[in-house]
Amino acid sequence: MLNHEINSAFKKRILTGGPLLMPGAANALAARVIEDQGFESIYLSGAGLTNTYLGMPDLGFVGLSEIAQHTSTIRDATELPIVVDADNGFGNSLNVRHTIRTLERAGASAIQLEDQKIPKRCGHFSGKEVVPIAEARMRIRAAVDARQNENTLIVARTDARATDGYTEAMDRASAFIEEGADITFVEAPQSEEEMRAIPATLKGTPQLVNLVVGGKTPILGLDELGEMGFSLILYANVALQSAVYGMQMALGQLKDTGKMDESGPLASFMERQRMVRKDLFDELEKRYAL
Repeated sequence: MLNHEINSAFKKRILTGGPLLMPGAANALAARVIEDQGFESIYLSGAGLTNTYLGMPDLGFVGLSEIAQHTSTIRDATELPIVVDADNGFGNSLNVRHTIRTLERAGASAIQLEDQKIPKRCGHFSGKEVVPIAEARMRIRAAVDARQNENTLIVARTDARATDGYTEAMDRASAFIEEGADITFVEAPQSEEEMRAIPATLKGTPQLVNLVVGGKTPILGLDELGEMGFSLILYANVALQSAVYGMQMALGQLKDTGKMDESGPLASFMERQRMVRKDLFDELEKRYAL
């Protein structure tokens, strides 16, 4: 399927369907697992990419080229829509323009921008700072102007809840809608009351809620969040956290016992090959054999 077809179908799904549960992927293999489990879209997490690719915390260490490379790799591995975390756009409004065009070419279906200062921090870390609202608005205006496919969605995130309070965060989300954002994302609401008020206040624009296991936002069920009015229910790093746990369990057992076979806490050799579509490449090898 061509990327514009994927983006068009994703936009229609967001606007007309019920709440969409979206896991994050830090690499193409995680994206393959997400697709195999029957999810409808993938989130390329900046935090997950930083943790996995660099082994470092989410403190603004990855750049546009790394995010574009991983977007392209995931696009080649799956036909699911990809929502790409582009942090704060990597500079001023001109940098934002370049970021949007680069990620759109790489295969993004939606691109998320936030209003943090450089360097940015994970939305559930302390010590965040946001740019003035006028600058934040221009980032979103530049992003909307830069896209070349009208079905490429712009997700506008504000981190102002942590820095200036709930009211300021809502004012910023409203301003981003005025600038043309397709989806808004108020990061890290701290109570069910705040969560319920977000879609109730920002009616008419799809809302994303980010549920971080161990983070600041209460964990609620998909149906309840859908009833509140949220369109995208994001679990950005469940796959990553479970992978860390799985590696610790398997490697801990290997260290303790000195051996590992298929009775251990791991996928089989055949399952691993299935996840990377070895059968497809076997067929291609036969097709092109001399």
